Amino acid sequence: MLLLVGFTLLCFCCWASFYFILCFFNAHRSDEWNCRLVTLVHGMVAVCITAYIGYVDGPWPFSEPGTKNTPLQISALVISLGYFIFDMAWCLYFRTEGRVMLAHHTMTILGIIITLWLGESGIESCAVLFGSEITNPLLQTRWFLKQTGRYETPLGDAVDVMFVLLFVVMRIFVGGTMLYCELISPKPLFLIKCGGVAMYALSWAFMVDIVGFVIRRGKRWHQERDQRRKVGHDFLALKTDFS
Repeated sequence: MLLLVGFTLLCFCCWASFYFILCFFNAHRSDEWNCRLVTLVHGMVAVCITAYIGYVDGPWPFSEPGTKNTPLQISALVISLGYFIFDMAWCLYFRTEGRVMLAHHTMTILGIIITLWLGESGIESCAVLFGSEITNPLLQTRWFLKQTGRYETPLGDAVDVMFVLLFVVMRIFVGGTMLYCELISPKPLFLIKCGGVAMYALSWAFMVDIVGFVIRRGKRWHQERDQRRKVGHDFLALKTDFS
């Protein structure tokens, strides 16, 4: 266990060092910009490693939950644990996130720690990590587009649509299926099952915010379409007057 603590601290120092290096060489950008670059890199790294674990290395999380942690699963969880501790500390220091996101970070950190401490159910934790981080690159891209004034473009619309679809599919439908498999299986411990329920409930808390966003976005698209139609009608009327 001491070895895991040491590796976690090492990963934390690596992520923190990466952030400070970005701040040094990218000083013209804000602290949040550089932190989100770290978040983007972690998201891509976590998705690649956990995808390999789930689809290649195994076992399959839907059919074999509650199995002993493998060295690769432990490595993936320790890398992400170091990142989440760094990001949690950054969010608390700069006070940039709301209660839901802080709750997500807290439960993720506790979930990874419990999984490493128990020595089992690493495959479920990696699957949850995959499902939660796969939308992360789109979320960060959306923020970067806003900062560079490119959000109100077809590219911004495409990113929003892909993010919402991927979130609903992975966090709600696939996540719900995996939670069901977790709950009916006799292998996972009760504590792990409670953690799965808590993470899925948090996904629905995010989903409520996303539904509100979709409604607002839909209204804006509808208003823009009506405005374009009005401009088109005015142009035709003006053209008729001059003809």
